Amino acid sequence: MANIKSAKKRVLIERERRVQNNSVKSEIKTYEKKFKTELAVDAAKAEEVLKVLFAKLDSAARENVIHKNSANRKKAHFAKLLENAKASK
Repeated sequence: MANIKSAKKRVLIERERRVQNNSVKSEIKTYEKKFKTELAVDAAKAEEVLKVLFAKLDSAARENVIHKNSANRKKAHFAKLLENAKASK
């Protein structure tokens, strides 16, 4: 544990940020799973979930929870999955 007051405060702040960041990442993973399950059933519903997922990814990238290139890569990946599903049906 830190001895200096400012270092102790920094530890507490980082702990709070870590909890918040993990919550955001977990929410993104949940929507990724929802998208994949909806994609297997209905492409129209999957498209609605995809819009929410894109918003979550953009928000996380804006807040520096995940890197912006990582968010863009995931968005491209899921958009491609949706297009392939629409083309095959």
